[in-house]
Amino acid sequence: SVAIVGVRFFGIARAVFRYLERITSHRVTLDILTRMRVWFYREVEPLAPARLTEYRSGDLLSRIIADINSLDNFYVRVSYPPLVAVFITVGTAFFLSIFDVRLAYCLLFFIILAGVGMPAIMFWVSRVPGRQLSIQRAELNAVLIDVIQGIPDLLVSNAEQSQLKRLKMISQSYASTQTRMAHITGWQNALEIFFSLMAVWVALVISIPIIREGHLSGIYLAVIIMAVLASFEVVHPLPLAAQYLQTNIAAARRLRQIADSKPEISDPLTPFPLPDKIDLELKNLSFTYPGQKNRVLDNISISIPHGKRVALVGASGAGKSTLVNLLLRFWEYHEGEILLDKIDLRVYAQFDVRRIFSVISQKTDLYNDSVRENLLLARPNALQSEIEDVCRQAQILDFILTLPNGFNTIIGESGLRLSGGERQRLAIARALLKNAPVLILDEASANLDTITERQVLQAIQALMTGRTTLMITHRLVGLENMDEIVVLRNGQVAERGTHQELIHHDGLYARMITIQNQNLNIE
Repeated sequence: SVAIVGVRFFGIARAVFRYLERITSHRVTLDILTRMRVWFYREVEPLAPARLTEYRSGDLLSRIIADINSLDNFYVRVSYPPLVAVFITVGTAFFLSIFDVRLAYCLLFFIILAGVGMPAIMFWVSRVPGRQLSIQRAELNAVLIDVIQGIPDLLVSNAEQSQLKRLKMISQSYASTQTRMAHITGWQNALEIFFSLMAVWVALVISIPIIREGHLSGIYLAVIIMAVLASFEVVHPLPLAAQYLQTNIAAARRLRQIADSKPEISDPLTPFPLPDKIDLELKNLSFTYPGQKNRVLDNISISIPHGKRVALVGASGAGKSTLVNLLLRFWEYHEGEILLDKIDLRVYAQFDVRRIFSVISQKTDLYNDSVRENLLLARPNALQSEIEDVCRQAQILDFILTLPNGFNTIIGESGLRLSGGERQRLAIARALLKNAPVLILDEASANLDTITERQVLQAIQALMTGRTTLMITHRLVGLENMDEIVVLRNGQVAERGTHQELIHHDGLYARMITIQNQNLNIE
């Protein structure tokens, strides 16, 4: 009666406890993974952009999503199953020893074979495909993102078939590795069944003579066999855990590879507070990118006092954008000085330094969200009236009001539902909303047609009023109102002066103006 009632009770309770075990373990695991994503982002953010240039965007996405998701297997299928297996095996062995100690030895022998020996073999066999699985998944994600982002260019270049062929090869390689892991899993399941049945046969060989001799009631034979079979359920996840362990180790290494990187920029222990007056000065500034020999900037000296408008012009590759990256503390400089109110820029916190700059670049970073949310990146607590005011100054308010949902209209990935001019004017509105004392224009009107460029420049002129401005461009348009123009060539200052002075000087700037006008006449 006790055995019958016990079987019924534990048979019903098994489903309940299995449900509670699953919901508890997965809830804890998902909470851990959430914390890990936040941790990884916090580790990655200080590395941008300098330390992340060596990684592809798809690879980073794979690490923060796929690699962290794969650790779900570690917590659910790797970490706690061995503890459960040990606890249940010891308890079952003690229970069987009540009937005969040989039954306990039999169980322990086959449990060790199935729960220790087989996982060790599975770990050794799956070590190579486990690592490959993580690497190939990252490569597949990276290529997928590259292909999707480059679809327009691929179609124009008739290169979609070559990219699809490359994608197919990577996908097939990934599928092949998955197949190898599936074969290993199949052998693991077969061996587990074999060991469990062998344990049952040995238990029968031991138990039947005991029952025949009258030392044990026949009803307990079913109990013994049920206990032996049930005990193997706890070792079922162990070989699979050994397989997942290799993938988990590879994923963890990929995460630590980035998280352990040293940021290019580090804040001082006691940062200086920002000065009230924003005077910028570059003194003998030189810079070379890591791994390169030639200097991108070579002994640059520029003074930009509060309210002054300076244009930095030159051909592509002259070092203009590099200077912006140094001002924004994206890269560290080691030769020369950048002074903010006569104090080195490196004594201020990075966050404080970036607060004083509003940047409008050639590539405006917009997100697949509403117009309002893209503007609020500059100042999250801005009022609607302030948003409308800056949009009016940027000459984009009327356009926004014609959109289906006004400021709540979704503008698409990278703002692709907007034209180039609309994206730039939205960037100008965002810069106005930030209301920083220093404005940096990095090729803000590049890649725009003549009419749109004129409209954008008009909005920029309004934005420059009363602000310290650094305009970086290779298009010599709208520079007549600049207080000083600095011409760069090969990272060095070739000329400097006002627009009229440089024209009369008949040097590099004048030749650039002539070439540009000739190109415009040809067009």
